[in-house]
Amino acid sequence: MFSLSSLPGSLLSTARWSTSQHVQTALNPLSIFTRERNNLAPRQVKHLKRHKGRVPIPTGGSTRGTTLAYGDWGIRIKGNGARLTAKQLETAEEVVKKKLKVIKGVKTYLRVFPDLPVCIKGNETRMGKGKGTFEFWATRVPIGRVILEIGGTPIREELAREALRQASSKLPTKMEFIRRTTPPRLGNLILHPPKAPRLDAPPPPLVVEDVAAQPTV
Repeated sequence: MFSLSSLPGSLLSTARWSTSQHVQTALNPLSIFTRERNNLAPRQVKHLKRHKGRVPIPTGGSTRGTTLAYGDWGIRIKGNGARLTAKQLETAEEVVKKKLKVIKGVKTYLRVFPDLPVCIKGNETRMGKGKGTFEFWATRVPIGRVILEIGGTPIREELAREALRQASSKLPTKMEFIRRTTPPRLGNLILHPPKAPRLDAPPPPLVVEDVAAQPTV
């Protein structure tokens, strides 16, 4: 038999260093989300499971995100707001890239990102036992929000309209084709800019009322 005191000092210090290190045996919480894993999955989330929630309704006066910001052509939601999954967004983007791959320098811009984990329980499952398991990533998008833009190089309107039409067919709500000059949208209302007054227009006629002709009480 031997004791620790009989071991050399260098070997003993190495043993202490190896046992003091923290060995991480638990898996990363996001590493268990292997089902429906794709390129649009977020790297880190604060909560692993979220409430279902509802699609927001734009009740205020903000028009942020309803006009183009990066490209020359795009699509935005014209129908009711919807919950778009990561698979639907990725499919729509791939359709546009496949249609416009013959044009050199074209770029696609995805304006929304699926960062909400959706959990689903199996059919005919008893109530209780906690929340269901992770299924896919999704995002809640209101009406009027721009979903996809294309640009980076001059593109003919006919080709851009056809590519975005095919991408719209992959999404579960009604979309509309927009350009740089398209006005913003506030819900179902399109906000057209006010017309500037004409400088060369003649002044309105001056109306003079005859006070003597008015009947007296």
